[in-house]
Amino acid sequence: MIRRPQPPRASVVEAGDGGRLVAPAATRNADAICDLLLRVAPERGRALELASGTGQHVAAFATRLPGLDWQPSEVDAGRLTSIDAYCDPLTNVAIAVHLDASSPGWAKHHAGQDLIVVINLLHLVSMDEAACLIGEAAQALSRSGRLLIYGPFMRDGVLTSDGDQRFHAALSGSDPRIGYKNDRDILDELSAAGLIPVDPVAMPANNLAFLAEKPA
Repeated sequence: MIRRPQPPRASVVEAGDGGRLVAPAATRNADAICDLLLRVAPERGRALELASGTGQHVAAFATRLPGLDWQPSEVDAGRLTSIDAYCDPLTNVAIAVHLDASSPGWAKHHAGQDLIVVINLLHLVSMDEAACLIGEAAQALSRSGRLLIYGPFMRDGVLTSDGDQRFHAALSGSDPRIGYKNDRDILDELSAAGLIPVDPVAMPANNLAFLAEKPA
């Protein structure tokens, strides 16, 4: 992923205890995403989280979906310590690995995933990088494996709240290649990658969750 200047709201983290970083957004949305995963994720198998950030999400996922063996990953090497600190007591989480999810080639090193999860990333990368991520994820999934993408998106090209309009403007103002992606474009990319998408799921705080499955 190309390093770009981004507005402060793009990734707000605070220092916590024991090497942990705390992202307020992850604190707020972890339960809602876990509830969705409990409905759509396989009960057992291998799960990869892309862009694990602070590690709060993957620790919550692994706790509530203990039948899955989780692999956290992150492009920012400085956050690997925080991820491992959150997951230290959990036996179904591997040591976090460095992975640039928006660059080509990573799928061959992470093949056979039954679930891939990516949270709050696509608005921070270009559309080409988002398409690359989706294509690589499709290759890394096992047959009948599922991809979950969560975050803020346009609906039919429209930003549907004042807060979304301000955040998108701040993102695109820092770099015109990034910002909110259109829901229809994401559905098209999922289909182009050979996945079978379902209608996006409305989530709290005006977010969307995209779910797609690799054919059996």
